[in-house]
Amino acid sequence: MQMPDMNLLVALDILLEEGSVVGAAQRMHLSAPAMSRTLSRLREAIGDPVLVRAGRGLTPTPRALELRDQVRGLVEQAHAVFHAGREVDLATLERTFSIRANDVFVGTYGGQLREAMRDKAPNAVLRFVPEGDIDDGALREGRIDLYISATRDFGADIKVQTLFNTTFVGLAREDHAIFDAPIDPARLVAYDHISVSRRGRAYGPTAAMLAEHKLQQRVALIAPNFHSAIFALADSDLVLPLLPRAMLHNIEKLGMKLRHFELPLPLTPVTIVQAWHPRLDNDHAHRWLRQTIKQTCSSDKRAL
Repeated sequence: MQMPDMNLLVALDILLEEGSVVGAAQRMHLSAPAMSRTLSRLREAIGDPVLVRAGRGLTPTPRALELRDQVRGLVEQAHAVFHAGREVDLATLERTFSIRANDVFVGTYGGQLREAMRDKAPNAVLRFVPEGDIDDGALREGRIDLYISATRDFGADIKVQTLFNTTFVGLAREDHAIFDAPIDPARLVAYDHISVSRRGRAYGPTAAMLAEHKLQQRVALIAPNFHSAIFALADSDLVLPLLPRAMLHNIEKLGMKLRHFELPLPLTPVTIVQAWHPRLDNDHAHRWLRQTIKQTCSSDKRAL
């Protein structure tokens, strides 16, 4: 019996993860036409379109979704056969690490991580993907290598390591009237606020704590991430009442005319962790990545 081309399985795995011929071509270091020909071979071998046009992108067929977990498992088993029991050569490693993290982590640590990796693994690529609204099983299905976020319930089968604890400050335009007197809870609610929520929520822990003082927060603008909220502050009288302290360094480097203040509320620091699936526990390259991230975060005191 003729053995199938294992490269087709790798290509199928990447195509299903990327949902894009161009994206898959970049991952496999191929041209887009070459990747299209590979997709044609896959369709012929499987007897299914695999990916079909949906708007401007591609979406997997029901048959492709059925095969996704099986294909991912086969690719990982093949990788283990050839790499088990030996150290990875970081100097020649060509691998894309997919990390789910929010804009705060990417903006604060993304550049540092790339610099830390440059000498050891110059050909490795960090691919940050945004957080989703729900836990879609990306770690278990192998669509991401790491999930970096605040402490949460990842499930009993997921490995978790603490990276750091972060505190919060408030932020406003440097000549904002809020700085004309000491900032207490009553003065904080005298101005309209920006809420940061990728789900579009207006109120969170700040509103709950202000309510304990019989005060009501007024949210006038809801931003999907902290970076967009920061730029909105520069041209308005809005106040951002909850900013991770780690972001202050980048604000200062950019020379933005913004000023922070200590919050008049007893907010508890948030613990940031990295999480991964146990099947990657002994993957030498993945272990090196985890160690690099942990070391980079541990040596940086901006989040405190």
